[in-house]
Amino acid sequence: CAANRTASGSADAPRISGTPCRRSGVTRFEKPYECASEMTPRFGQSERRPIVGTRLSASAASCSALSWWRALVMNSVCRSGPPKANEFVFARLRYNSGDWDYNSKVAANVLDAIVQYTTIPIYPEEVVVTPDSDELLAFPFVFMTGHTLVRFTQAERKNLARFVEHGGLLFSDDCNHDVNGLYAKSFESEMALTFPGPNGLAKLPKTHAIFRSFFTFPDGPPQTSHELNGWGDDIVHEYLRAVIPHRREGDGGHGRIGVLYSNKDYGCEWDYDWKNKRFRREDNTKFAVNIVVYAYGS
Repeated sequence: CAANRTASGSADAPRISGTPCRRSGVTRFEKPYECASEMTPRFGQSERRPIVGTRLSASAASCSALSWWRALVMNSVCRSGPPKANEFVFARLRYNSGDWDYNSKVAANVLDAIVQYTTIPIYPEEVVVTPDSDELLAFPFVFMTGHTLVRFTQAERKNLARFVEHGGLLFSDDCNHDVNGLYAKSFESEMALTFPGPNGLAKLPKTHAIFRSFFTFPDGPPQTSHELNGWGDDIVHEYLRAVIPHRREGDGGHGRIGVLYSNKDYGCEWDYDWKNKRFRREDNTKFAVNIVVYAYGS
């Protein structure tokens, strides 16, 4: 499909238009950012602004905001070309055995949270990468999800191990929220083959640095509505598991994470239109910020 993106505006607000599609391994999103009148140029840990797509009035204040908005648009949303070296890229793992492209709104929602809370520059499109691609090693963070079978080839396992050894973080989220489900059993089996021995999947302590890399989660991973509502295995999972490639005896599981594995179904929890986040009492994507900040800086 073709993505038609335009930025226009006189007295009206500039509008970014387009149809979400996949082309050349890239997912494009329609209107991934809020209107200039609702934004603050100081990203940092500033107070959240509503995420809406309203129109600007033709006032002097709006003209100033419009100039700033156009600069943002031209430098990020509408620019073409590959990501810059300092930009965070939301990469998704495309594996052949299952529904790898489930939870399609997660990337836009997480990128919005990164813009809202941090100063990390972002690439405004999801990038899709395969487990055997040489490009895998270019990304510090890769998201993986699904409901069904996870099966890698030997070449894919070898490349995933290289990715982790080179400092990458694979975040795998079980959409079934079921420890006895097909995704969980097959993914765990693949991790045992990819990372044999004492450095395989193990319980991640609640005191690990990832739970305080940006926001503080003293009780460990935040709960999801799916597990609280009894979805899947009807268990509230109190911990995540992780592959720590250079685990040392006595470190208590506090080493650098190479694979972060969740049965909590964060993917479905974050799979909603980012513009609706303003209606939530609490932003449930904050833990995603921790994961990205940890991956980006570790």
